[in-house]
Amino acid sequence: MSAIDSLLAALPAGCVIADQSDIQPYLTDWRGQKQGRADVLLLPRNTDDVRTIVQIAVRMGISLVPQGGNTGLVGGSVPEAVSDRPVAILSLRRLNSIERVDEAGLSLVVGAGAILADVHAAAEAAGCRFPLSLGARGSATIGGLVSTNAGGVQVLRHGTMRALVFGLEAVLPDSSRLDQLSALRKDNTGYDLKQLLIGAEGTLGVVTRVVLKLAPALLDKAVGWVGVSGPEAALALLQRLRSAAGETLESFELISAEALSLVLESFPQTRSPLAGSHAFHVLIEIGAAAEVLERLLGQAIEAGVVADAVIASSGAQAAALWALRELVPEAEKRDGSAVKNDMAVAVADVPAFHTAACTMFADMLPGSRPLVFGHLGDGNLHWNLRPPIGAAPDWIAIEGPRARQALHDLIARYRGSISAEHGIGTLKSAELARLGDPGKLAAMRAIKLALDPAGIMNPGKLFE
Repeated sequence: MSAIDSLLAALPAGCVIADQSDIQPYLTDWRGQKQGRADVLLLPRNTDDVRTIVQIAVRMGISLVPQGGNTGLVGGSVPEAVSDRPVAILSLRRLNSIERVDEAGLSLVVGAGAILADVHAAAEAAGCRFPLSLGARGSATIGGLVSTNAGGVQVLRHGTMRALVFGLEAVLPDSSRLDQLSALRKDNTGYDLKQLLIGAEGTLGVVTRVVLKLAPALLDKAVGWVGVSGPEAALALLQRLRSAAGETLESFELISAEALSLVLESFPQTRSPLAGSHAFHVLIEIGAAAEVLERLLGQAIEAGVVADAVIASSGAQAAALWALRELVPEAEKRDGSAVKNDMAVAVADVPAFHTAACTMFADMLPGSRPLVFGHLGDGNLHWNLRPPIGAAPDWIAIEGPRARQALHDLIARYRGSISAEHGIGTLKSAELARLGDPGKLAAMRAIKLALDPAGIMNPGKLFE
């Protein structure tokens, strides 16, 4: 019996899709740059179905590629054959339950396939909030966010997914069920195994259900848009706001003039919040009244730290400001290919790093155009490089690998990270092997071998 026949025999109708025309939408990444292949698409209904799939995969030698909303940017959920074994996409989209909100304990149990926007709505209906947001919230799934340790725009106050997961349920590569589906805030009974799976990109098991950490609803919220002269001024503003606003500072997003211009060009319905030109912009959200933010920004203007500022006077205006930030990736996608980089350095090093990177590429690739935006509050920038105007169509293919390697070398000199929140996937696996700490890499490989000796879980991802 073939691998596909074994799956068809063991799973209910509709859980196994072998028609390539039906599989095709699951094979391409969000950017449209990576095209994978798979022999079968699996759509389990529950954890027991996932266990059955893993049992068959081990027995029949099937490579399993877990997939959520397929919104990743490094190829982690794209099925790619790394051997002659059959490849199966294991889509968790049907595991989309939103089970219960514990208002007293501020927790929420959801399936791995739950859409982030639906989680937001469920938390808000109970008078709480799930404090992780990103532009793909309408399609990104909780399982994918867990598996990539996603960050988003509120890491500054609430942390990444590692800080927002109380517990989880998963199916391990031996088909056993890991049951850490608890909302305990304290548990010192040995290894915290859920943290192995958070950020593992599906290489150590399949996350099926998650207990999320919620936060109280904000009684007040203020959103402002600020023009500054550069990253140095933005950092000075961040320090002022942290000192004055403390824990109420939720988000502090840095957007270059080039990034804002691209959004304004790509989306005619958008408008620049400020008059005049500014080298960089900052989008700020605090959990306080608008008057508080107005006072703090007024003081920053008087001190010469801020050139101009506007504060949203309504929810609609706040949403319009946030849209300018969230539309940057889509605007960049419409503009064409670029050398993408999701990196982090220490917050205090961001200005110096940015200056060094600009100088390096001005010399190395004259005419290349940096496009920079990201989460200054936690040192995470999307430091991307567009081709020179009028460059040949193959500029990215020719210069991209050299440019990415040069930037990674610069990141390493600042003791930063070549992947702050998007993961490694296949795009950065060789660079992780080249630049990663040998001790950490050895430990990672030992854990992978111990938990997945058959190598069926998302092979080719993370490791070169």
